[in-house]
Amino acid sequence: VQLQASGGGLVQPGGSLRLSCAASGFTLDHYKIGWFRQAPGKEREGVSCIKLSDGDTYYQDSVKGRFTMYRDNAKNTVYLQMNSLKPEDTGVYYCAANPVYKPGCGEIEMDHWGQGTQVTVSS
Repeated sequence: VQLQASGGGLVQPGGSLRLSCAASGFTLDHYKIGWFRQAPGKEREGVSCIKLSDGDTYYQDSVKGRFTMYRDNAKNTVYLQMNSLKPEDTGVYYCAANPVYKPGCGEIEMDHWGQGTQVTVSS
């Protein structure tokens, strides 16, 4: 099982980025995929999570209405579309996965992690 996160970069406040989490070695339908972020000097926090078997999605309150998770079956990839970005969205973003039969989508519950991708929101 491997996850490859990409798509980070530098963007001005109000701008958009799309992060990608490419999965290999497993079928997305059997997993939940979560996005987490770690801001400088802060602990890593959960941003969003999707259960790919039924599309059920969770978002942290601070990103609701601005971030959207979705999948591309053909590419076995999950995306995090981030709009109306704010400086407080800055951080290293990670994607992670755990089997759908396991409860929860928290950091300690994730089995597999991709490397991080840096998102910087600054003018």
